[in-house]
Amino acid sequence: MKHFVLAAAALFLIHSVDASAEGRARVGGARANAQGGVTAGSAAAASGPNGGQAARAGAFQRNADGSGTRTGGFAASGTQGNVASTGSATRNADGSVSGLRQTSASAASGETYNGQTTYDSTSGVSHTGTCTDANGNVVTCPKPQ
Repeated sequence: MKHFVLAAAALFLIHSVDASAEGRARVGGARANAQGGVTAGSAAAASGPNGGQAARAGAFQRNADGSGTRTGGFAASGTQGNVASTGSATRNADGSVSGLRQTSASAASGETYNGQTTYDSTSGVSHTGTCTDANGNVVTCPKPQ
């Protein structure tokens, strides 16, 4: 959890990069952890000439017993709207796996999407999502084409 908080903090800080300052930034590193494995993290951000900004951050931990976690997220904003997504995945020493991804998006015209996808190696994938129109009314989410 500590690594997710660090990644989220890095994402927040990097996402606040001034949109008029075109460019890219990237940072990352790895170290041995107390569980006999490796902990690593990275973050990146970019801004463009049309006012768009994007950032991502992630952390990974692998333990000697084969267990591990991966957390990460990204955010982007521009003239057409905003999107943000965070997720995590866990592998236990017994090989079982679980994960969660939460995503929200809003169009400049006011439509929104909020969704959550979960996975575990016992029950599989589950997804829920809600879309609203520009007036805040819940509507059927369009299917990707």
